[in-house]
Amino acid sequence: MRSLAKGDDTRSSILEQALELSAEVGLEGLTVGTLAKRVGMSKSGLYAHFESKEDMQRQVLDAAASYFVDAVVSPALKQPRGLPRVRALFERWIDWISSNERRGGCLFIGSATELDDRPGPVRDTLVGHLRDVTGTIARAAAIAIEEGHFRDDLDLDQFAFEVWGILLTHHHFERLMGNRDARKRASVAFAALVRRATPA
Repeated sequence: MRSLAKGDDTRSSILEQALELSAEVGLEGLTVGTLAKRVGMSKSGLYAHFESKEDMQRQVLDAAASYFVDAVVSPALKQPRGLPRVRALFERWIDWISSNERRGGCLFIGSATELDDRPGPVRDTLVGHLRDVTGTIARAAAIAIEEGHFRDDLDLDQFAFEVWGILLTHHHFERLMGNRDARKRASVAFAALVRRATPA
């Protein structure tokens, strides 16, 4: 059991450094060679943890998704059902994008640009995680309907689509263009979206 725990700790440490490296060079720039140099291991040592470059990239995306759930989804789901939970998801996702703890912002957004026209298991893993996230927004909005906070005829997929659009725009304006008003404008856009979703 001790050796298993040590192996798990080693894998977690490697994945954390792989996440940091991905923020610097992109997911496609993450290779067994570049990661081996970063963590001070041999390539053969890394292959004890990853079957291939694709396996390594998929595990990095899975690790990012796990961190995202811990930082964004789980705390938001502790908020009251309905609109408070929808707002919490949005606000905590904005915090995730803006955090200085991760260079490069949201790995999902950065990887989406790299992988949008590259079919394969890594792209499939990314798409799966993004569908999970937008599905979480849609489900939170559905509960808001049940609670009477949103109108009964709200198009849940459209609502999730527009939330994702606001977050994408915020990411580009803040992190790429250095716009200091990005968060304020994202909040204004989200408030307008909520108003349209609210019963008259």
